[in-house]
Amino acid sequence: MTPFQAILLCALGGYVSGATPFGYIAGKLTRGIDIRQHGSGNIGATNAIRVLGKPIGIPVFILDFLKGWLPIWLAKAWLVTIPGAENLLSTGAVVTGLAAVLGHMFTFWLSFKGGKGVATTGGVLLGIAPIAMIGGLAVWLLFFFTTRYVSLASMMSGVGVAATMLIQMGRSGQWDPVMLGFGVLVMLLVIVRHKANIGRIIAGTEPKAGQKKAG
Repeated sequence: MTPFQAILLCALGGYVSGATPFGYIAGKLTRGIDIRQHGSGNIGATNAIRVLGKPIGIPVFILDFLKGWLPIWLAKAWLVTIPGAENLLSTGAVVTGLAAVLGHMFTFWLSFKGGKGVATTGGVLLGIAPIAMIGGLAVWLLFFFTTRYVSLASMMSGVGVAATMLIQMGRSGQWDPVMLGFGVLVMLLVIVRHKANIGRIIAGTEPKAGQKKAG
């Protein structure tokens, strides 16, 4: 097997992992409902917490996080055993992680309509760029506790991830265009997936944390 074929298989595994709609499954198994018909209509952890409650929503968040981290961990462990692929670990991890995020956003289980990818992106970042994950988390906490908008905090965390990567690479002088490209792409994807939230924030109808009903 060539390194290219191995990376493609890792990407496929990442997509399938990311595409597993834990929020949707949790709604069906615990309440017999389609979570897409409730709250914000999203299958992600934020809406799962809002609709299903924290005892169910928090495990959904953890599972969404792990489905981003696990395929990267497996990909790295496998790629080092493929002759020639050991020098492509960064590329393989990034491709696998991006596939996992896209799987969550566009899951084949639900007609390619999924969540916004924030928790899954966090898991991916833990596997490939933990310092950038910490930077994104810090920005998320800052905006969440100052505005109480989960959506705004999520979008700004994407900016925080890309900015942290840029600062870290600039200070070390070790530029990784693949990794930086991933950070910028994820930032853009997260913002685009929140375009409806942006409209509601501008209109003043976006629900804040603690509110039961989505605007």
